[in-house]
Amino acid sequence: MSKRARVRAPELVGKGGWINTDGRLEGLADLRGRIVVLDFWTFCCVNCLHVLDELRELEEKHRDTVVIIGVHSPKFVHEAEHAAVVDAVERYGVEHPVLDDPELATWKQYAVRAWPTLVVIDPEGYVVAQHAGEGHAHAIERLVAELEAEHAAKGTLRRGDGPYVAPEPVAGDLRFPGKALLLPSGNFLVSDTTRHQLVELAADGETVVRRIGSGERGFGPRSFNEPQGLALLDADTVVVADTVNHALRAVDLTTGAISTLAGTGKQWWQGSPTSGPAREVDLSSPWDVAVFDGKVWIAMAGVHQLWTYDPRQETVAVAAGTTNEGLVDGPGAEAWFAQPSGLAATDDRLWVADSETSALRWVDLDGVVHTAVGTGLFDFGHRDGAAGQALLQHPLGVTALPDGSVAVSDTYNHALRRYDPATGEVGTLATDLREPSDAVVVDGSGEIVVVESARHRLTRLRLPEEAVRVDSVAHRTRRAATEVAGGKLRLDVIFQAPAGQKLDTRYGPSTRLLVSATPPELLLAGDGPGTDLARELVLDPAVPEGVLHVSAMAASCDDDPANEYPACHVHQQDWGVPVVVVADGGAQRLPLVLAGLDA
Repeated sequence: MSKRARVRAPELVGKGGWINTDGRLEGLADLRGRIVVLDFWTFCCVNCLHVLDELRELEEKHRDTVVIIGVHSPKFVHEAEHAAVVDAVERYGVEHPVLDDPELATWKQYAVRAWPTLVVIDPEGYVVAQHAGEGHAHAIERLVAELEAEHAAKGTLRRGDGPYVAPEPVAGDLRFPGKALLLPSGNFLVSDTTRHQLVELAADGETVVRRIGSGERGFGPRSFNEPQGLALLDADTVVVADTVNHALRAVDLTTGAISTLAGTGKQWWQGSPTSGPAREVDLSSPWDVAVFDGKVWIAMAGVHQLWTYDPRQETVAVAAGTTNEGLVDGPGAEAWFAQPSGLAATDDRLWVADSETSALRWVDLDGVVHTAVGTGLFDFGHRDGAAGQALLQHPLGVTALPDGSVAVSDTYNHALRRYDPATGEVGTLATDLREPSDAVVVDGSGEIVVVESARHRLTRLRLPEEAVRVDSVAHRTRRAATEVAGGKLRLDVIFQAPAGQKLDTRYGPSTRLLVSATPPELLLAGDGPGTDLARELVLDPAVPEGVLHVSAMAASCDDDPANEYPACHVHQQDWGVPVVVVADGGAQRLPLVLAGLDA
């Protein structure tokens, strides 16, 4: 067994306290003798949700030796509310203890720089590994097996039940519904996301007509896995964004039968096909769907792109986005998105709720991407007025209104907002909604029905509403900026191939690094793509602050000469690092851990 670096693990501290423990866990001392995996996450982050799913198998297989601890570290102001964290833990089926750390105290102690980040602590209380991003479950599984053997031999491994205590189940017709659709019958179809079903409600929006799906996670002919978006393909067929199954499903409204239109049930990874026969191409967390210009458009939140499904050819293809996370307009092949989560089509525009940039975007018939409201990953709030200075907070839904304007389900502001393309103005239609995630217009009634996800119901409002006056609130992402020196800055992305693996160089370089900055003039040199994970950047001392955007990828394969076809794994993470340029005492090196420990 190779010599492993060890660093004493800092204590777990969070002002919000513990969730899912019923008082059975107070800190690391209670976990001595167990292998601990800290999962630093925030519930807005789709990559964090991917990691929750990746960890489920590890959690079950090693339940008597491994304790997974979620450390909730918020990006948005709403995510610092304890009740919202409790809701998210239930919404996403988190079956392990969660520390609510609204002030990022533990995040700072562990020097975390990205969501998600995993930290492994051995039974003696030492940090032995850190991984940023998703796709590391295989490496952690192997490390856990090594730690089990090592500490069983030393007598320092303690087996038994963990501190997790399941919450009491809650009754109700809906539980964290995601999206809604007005059916030709006048009824509503709602994705009952947490219960893995679709629910048809009568025209009153309350009476249950039927449930579609078994209610258990699965990819079979009767199952969904956290379904979200819905769209009518024709009078008898609904397309469903089956989010955690990474698939598009179809529901026959006459029989209730469920079939698969696109996706394999496996998550898309870098290097996988981006077009082809629909049921042979992997997808990644499709969050919403809309029919636009003859195709089904897909908000592919998991890879920050828009894809299309062609029902005639039964094919899928990327339509816009590069997989880089951010806000960049232009031709589809050059545009950047950040977790697109809501879609609405008109005759000449596809509206997009781009959640992580707190933005309202749109795509024209030529496939060019535009931004109506929003400035980027780090600015958000509740501000009405001219679109250029208006602010949203992590919107998940968008709805075309009869007058040509659009309603935005401004999820983390608990509001329904309105953008009018004719005037370029943003207003507020309603407040005191609880995490609205979608809305549908009831034709001819002057009403709009809002999905209040965290109140587990549909809420009916009149349209048009008088604008609600809201005191303007602006926020920036809560992470402390890194003080760096002007001039040369060494960027080191740390990647150590997991035990038993090596970098895959059979077909050329197995690593990739892409660097950019906001504002672009922050970087005098060092931006752009490359294959070396270390790079010298040159920062302009005249630019006082900004954000460094770093995207890194490494591919490692099993190191076994006897295996002709070794299994290979892609490790990938995007960082947005806020920096402040200082004259004296600023850092001259910026280490970012992809996998391993920074020596």
